[in-house]
Amino acid sequence: MRLTPINQLRPDASSAHPRYQTQGEDPQFEVESLQGELPPPGWYLLDLRLGLDEGRILAPCLYPDYGAGVSEALRIALAEPGRDGRSRSVVLFGTRLHRLRFDPSESEARFALEGFRLRRISRLRAVWELMCGIQRARRDVLCEDAVGAGLRFLRAALRGRIADGGKTLLQHYRRALRHGAHSYPHWLSRYERAAAAGAEADTTAPAPAPAGPTISIVLPVRDPPLPWLRRCLDSVLAQTWPHWQLCIADDASRSGAVRRLLRDYAARDPRIALRLRENHGHICEASNSAIEMATGSHIGFLDHDDELAPQALAEMARAIAEHPQARLFYSDEDKIDESGRRFEPNFKPAWNPDLLRTQNYICHFVAIEAALVRELGGLRAGFEGAQDHDLLLRCAERLDDAQIVHIPQVLYHWRVLPESTALSGGAKPYALEAGRRAVEEHHARSGVRARVEVTEHGYYRSVRSLRERPLASLIVPTRDRAGLLRTCVESVLQRTAYRPLELLVVDNGSSEPEALRYLGELRRREHVRVLDWPHPFNFSAIVNHAAAQARGEVLCLLNNDTEVIASDWLDELVSHALREDVGAVGGMLYYPGDTIQHAGVILGIGGVAGHAHGHLRRGSNGYLGRAGVVQNLSAVTGACLALRRRVYAEVGGMDETLAVAFNDIDLCLRLHARGYRNVWTPHAELYHHESASRGPEDTPEKRERFLGETAIMLRRWGELLRNDPAYNPNLSLDSLHFDLAFPPRSRASRAIATSSHIRAVAE
Repeated sequence: MRLTPINQLRPDASSAHPRYQTQGEDPQFEVESLQGELPPPGWYLLDLRLGLDEGRILAPCLYPDYGAGVSEALRIALAEPGRDGRSRSVVLFGTRLHRLRFDPSESEARFALEGFRLRRISRLRAVWELMCGIQRARRDVLCEDAVGAGLRFLRAALRGRIADGGKTLLQHYRRALRHGAHSYPHWLSRYERAAAAGAEADTTAPAPAPAGPTISIVLPVRDPPLPWLRRCLDSVLAQTWPHWQLCIADDASRSGAVRRLLRDYAARDPRIALRLRENHGHICEASNSAIEMATGSHIGFLDHDDELAPQALAEMARAIAEHPQARLFYSDEDKIDESGRRFEPNFKPAWNPDLLRTQNYICHFVAIEAALVRELGGLRAGFEGAQDHDLLLRCAERLDDAQIVHIPQVLYHWRVLPESTALSGGAKPYALEAGRRAVEEHHARSGVRARVEVTEHGYYRSVRSLRERPLASLIVPTRDRAGLLRTCVESVLQRTAYRPLELLVVDNGSSEPEALRYLGELRRREHVRVLDWPHPFNFSAIVNHAAAQARGEVLCLLNNDTEVIASDWLDELVSHALREDVGAVGGMLYYPGDTIQHAGVILGIGGVAGHAHGHLRRGSNGYLGRAGVVQNLSAVTGACLALRRRVYAEVGGMDETLAVAFNDIDLCLRLHARGYRNVWTPHAELYHHESASRGPEDTPEKRERFLGETAIMLRRWGELLRNDPAYNPNLSLDSLHFDLAFPPRSRASRAIATSSHIRAVAE
């Protein structure tokens, strides 16, 4: 093949291999065949070799022209080169090529084009290369995506649908490459550098007062490797915000070199206070020694081998000025390895108390009002390894929601070393146990009777005791499809441990003989009532009709195409629904093939809302553990939703203008607007055959109705849909899997809005 530069590439003909300097974000080569004919339709392997001198090769791709010109819809993503400059990509040309274009990078780079080899392969070889490519793109030997894609191809092949299976596998491959193209290094190169430049140039943005807050950074030290200690200390000296104090407490380090280095830095800058402890007291005592030296209005915490971003304290000071009533501030973070490579960003939700009870999601970087830290007595000895989690839980007990502020920017780099918990929570078992006790004691101080367990993935589950067991009314709308209804009802009655309960089956005009026979049987069953709703389908009206006749203190909306898995599902839902601060509670729903159908709802995905972690395998950890832990979410699905009947009545039940779509989301948002927290739990598990009894939205009438209901939601909740507090503006609204947003939607600090403010936005 012959490659000719045609756009934003400056050639350097002085070297053995052609070298090029990109001159923009859209460099292009024309690909031509030396034989005159471009490759015919079929599967190909593209072996690419680039020698990188400067910059980075990001998101290389091909643009085929099949006769109608090039377009983004036809773009073929290629694997990014490894450290050796080589990459291998699977390419499918669906029809005869008229032209072919190669775009080497979206980032500035100087490189040599050392190899570009396109060779045809068989379909069987393509299947193998696709699976290997998914594995390479995900950087995981036992890649769940590759295994799952391979199994789906095998099932299609066994049914004689090899072509369909191949297309499905190709879709997985392209998604994996897109994941690489939208990787964190790519995101950093595009947006973090631009944001930093914009912040320096922004003279109009509101800034803290000239004096501003002084932030005292607590740094306990115990024999860290000197290179990482230097990087840590230098990151403080490099802060763009001048009003800081670094309080170092050396916890009797055995290395004289460590103490000499600390003395040297303390002598450089009067803002550095140093205490050399004679006795080793572990991290809590050392941190408290540092806190004793703090004179600032706020206290931040830094580990001795980690780094602060240069703007970390400036952004904290800005948030303090923007939220004068707040007392606790936290940011996003990422990890950094020994070579300085940054990876695994942790893009966090706004204040999420139930999530904090399952893991220390706040972690780094955090700054707390100094007076509050002292009120609480600093860090508690005996909780080493989870001392910061324990402190945050104790802080939360003293604060209102609006006093806790999240800054959606990466301000902290957590060093990954073989022995650090940044690499694996399981690296320090004592830390897990300390965290479990911290959560258990938090519940005890809050008057909650709960047993705290460590989950399979190293998080915490609080099993709440039910002081009372009120009647639960399960509302199941149905129409025909007797088999589905039978599965649902029998699984509820036979597998549900919770009592007392009543099952309200609401028949919306069934006409099939089998369904009518089964409904007749149910009318004679204990704990079951069959209610009739002989009107056009309106899910909201059906549920409101049943809720008005329910006798239970707790209502549980349940689709007729669900099936109970575990006997304690209703105990789990009721234990949260009875909490005075909680509105709606949702459970974990799986497709029959044991992949996730619903692990909570994220606002804004797909325009209005979408289900998180869709199609991950059962037992998957999800994004930073969030597919396996209890947490606050803005909304949950009405396919399995529990709440107190009093709360349901307080918000006026379901909105009957939303007959089919989004009525559950709207209900949850109205509960949120009243100040209630909505909760999702993975510990109430059911199967769900989604909308099996209603079918798809495949008629003009249904599509028109759906568009109308979408318009209602956008008009009523538009601002909240764009800024879900349970999500992060650095994460995409085009994905169910917490992928990065290109570009981020906001960098502004945020606190949970008061209920009056949310109601005003909704109105």
